[in-house]
Amino acid sequence: MALMKLDPVSLRLFVAVMEEGTIAEAAAREHIAASAVSKRLSELEQQLATELFVRSNKGTEPTAAAFALLNLARGVLNDLDDIYAQMREYASGVRGHVRVYANISAITQFLPAELKSFMAQYPQVQIHLQERISSVIAKAVADNAADIGILNAGNYGEQLTLLPYHDDELVVIAPEGHPLTRKKSVRMQQVLDHDVVGAHPGSVMNHLLTKAAAELGRPLRLRIQVSSYDALCLMVASGLGIGVMPRQSAQLFLPALKIQCITLSEPWAARKLVVAVRDLAALSPVARLLVQHISAARH
Repeated sequence: MALMKLDPVSLRLFVAVMEEGTIAEAAAREHIAASAVSKRLSELEQQLATELFVRSNKGTEPTAAAFALLNLARGVLNDLDDIYAQMREYASGVRGHVRVYANISAITQFLPAELKSFMAQYPQVQIHLQERISSVIAKAVADNAADIGILNAGNYGEQLTLLPYHDDELVVIAPEGHPLTRKKSVRMQQVLDHDVVGAHPGSVMNHLLTKAAAELGRPLRLRIQVSSYDALCLMVASGLGIGVMPRQSAQLFLPALKIQCITLSEPWAARKLVVAVRDLAALSPVARLLVQHISAARH
């Protein structure tokens, strides 16, 4: 048996006739010829195999079936209007889903406030945020596993569009009373004189410290390695060593822990974070809105 295909236009004209009382008034409301309305109603009755109006020289009178159809038609038309409205929201970026990969520096320092303000403005947007190291982020964006990446500036061998995001300053953290806390700034040579609480082996921070130590021809005295900044701060506060981490991330823990920040006077301690996308023009409207929002937040 063939499926019946009801025309939304015919249903809308039917509802207009029911609400206005006459074909002529419904035609005027919908800006269509009365003969066209009458033809649509006849076709609708044929499709439904049901008489909807009793026609006489006095006009048309709706049948019981017409009143039953009226509620059904209104529900269908409301659903269609809702589909149209929601799809327009997706097209304009008001609704949608965005996959974001970001490194720990961006997640702990900048993204919480920026995502909060964005989602307050666009509450129907779903953001799937995952923490990854910068090299993994670059590849994920290039492979379309992520829509947006936030990572350290650098050359990762991928064809990406990079946009400026935030400056990121690395500092040394040490427990209160540590010899380094008497200094306003330190060099890497002085850091290497002490035990270090390091980041996990695959992290950019671990790579930076290992590389800096190798360039100075000295060993990096890793006492312990952790996978998060809060764990690093807790270990430093316990006296297990000193650490290196972004200044704004460290400042979150200063009020609660007995640690202090010391400026790290090395060129590589001043870093830049960037937003990475494959192609701005190819982004979904909602992803483009998010890029615009977080890019504007740096000003």
